[in-house]
Amino acid sequence: MASEGFDIKRGLKDVYFDTTEASFIDGDVGKLLYRGYNIHDLAEKATFEEIVYLLLYGDLPNQRQLDDFNVEFRGSRSIPEEVINVLRVVKDCHPMDALRTGISALSAFDPDVTDNSIEATRRKGIRLTAQAPTIVAAHHRIRNGLDPVAPNPGLNHAGNFLYMLRGAEPTEDENRLIDVDFVLHAEHGANASAFGARVVASTLSDLHSAVVTGVAVLKGPWHGGAAEEVMKMALDIGQPENAEEYARKLLDSGGRVMGFGHRVYKAEDPRARHLRERSQRLGQEKGQPHWFQILTYLEQNVMAPYRDRGIFVNVDFFAGSIYYLLEIPDDLFIPIFALGRIPGWTLQCMEQYSDNILLRPLLEYTGEMDLEYVPIDQR
Repeated sequence: MASEGFDIKRGLKDVYFDTTEASFIDGDVGKLLYRGYNIHDLAEKATFEEIVYLLLYGDLPNQRQLDDFNVEFRGSRSIPEEVINVLRVVKDCHPMDALRTGISALSAFDPDVTDNSIEATRRKGIRLTAQAPTIVAAHHRIRNGLDPVAPNPGLNHAGNFLYMLRGAEPTEDENRLIDVDFVLHAEHGANASAFGARVVASTLSDLHSAVVTGVAVLKGPWHGGAAEEVMKMALDIGQPENAEEYARKLLDSGGRVMGFGHRVYKAEDPRARHLRERSQRLGQEKGQPHWFQILTYLEQNVMAPYRDRGIFVNVDFFAGSIYYLLEIPDDLFIPIFALGRIPGWTLQCMEQYSDNILLRPLLEYTGEMDLEYVPIDQR
């Protein structure tokens, strides 16, 4: 057997592998900053377009800078007909698979695909952030026997996504809900998908490959799938009066209440506050307050004792109810997360390219040693 004594950090927990200016997280108190700006201020006061600019350029834009950025950003939404045809071929796959495949196909049409300079990576990141909603919306309509809806340059990023998805312009409230959701998901340090993207970038592969990897990692239910699972749980419960019995059976059988706990946060996820308030208001407006009541019961009664262990509600817990009330299919919940995260993945790759070192951790070998080869006729 191999020698013992290595300091194993399973899951790379608490390992710092580099420095960053992208975001700051203090999990003990539930604090999140994007490039120094508090998420509470950004969620309530900024638009997603401002956040994309902040992440990719380093500071919040003034009005002229934002106007110029929007010309580029809104003008980048269209995707080639060849990519639409690829989506037709894979129309029956999961939307995350369609997004992954569509981004990969886009690499064949991007003039900067092989240029890993910071300037080119920023340009590609802007294009991918703009194009990804077009992929998701086009695939969704194709799989439902409908023609894709062309992007509307008169709408902001969130509004245009809902417009392409539905074929009708959203209300201001619907627009703002998705806009805030994108803001909250835009960047979150060295989470699994961002780390995956940085590993790809560290090999000096291209941004499209890195973002494809980010999408693939995010698809896993231990990373991006919690919002979908929370809403499935709420639908199974059905009414608030059923929540206690459902949760007791779930926990007694060794199951877990989805949407709680986080690798980093030992206090409430600061992003959850903004979706909690909006989930409550939207449920009241739609005449369906029981979904929020179910979630609140689980949070305040079933899971309250676990707070002493550092297990609090996370950003995914209320997100699913918002998507559901906006009549968004549950298999689009994770793609929406991905649409918001592309600027963060891009920034992570920009940082990796700027001072690159190949990310290559070690594994401690625990298998047999120096075995003798036995010829096949003697085994």
